[in-house]
Amino acid sequence: MKNKLLYQQIAAFWNDGMPFNQLLGLTITQFDNEQSEIRFKWQDKLVGNPIQKILHGGVTASALDLAGGIVAAASIIDQLDDLSPANIQQNLRKLGTIDLRTDFLRPGRGEEFIATATIIRSGTKVAVTRMELHNELGDHIACGTATYMVG
Repeated sequence: MKNKLLYQQIAAFWNDGMPFNQLLGLTITQFDNEQSEIRFKWQDKLVGNPIQKILHGGVTASALDLAGGIVAAASIIDQLDDLSPANIQQNLRKLGTIDLRTDFLRPGRGEEFIATATIIRSGTKVAVTRMELHNELGDHIACGTATYMVG
């Protein structure tokens, strides 16, 4: 991967510089132009149903959106000839979620959650991703698809 170091720098920047992701405890652990991984630990503040003690649906959707968004960002970077910081920043400003669909498959229970995403299509204007959320036991909690503006 010609951009591995660059992806690591962007992941570090987003892990440290996005207050909402920090609030939820979302950490980008891996990403490139084909797939990504986000991890986060269970915290009582993430509960959506206090009686059942399950993950809030908004947290699930946010983790899936971040996983999809970073793989879409990598697809933007992969299409660039000029990898200067200014050009990367200018092009990543275009990144935004157009559509996000989340299917909740089972209650969000676990100690750690892993959101993954793969790129389905990466064009000059739009990228489409497929995402999944599992717990540390491999239970499939949610899946989704998302469309991102990339150009």
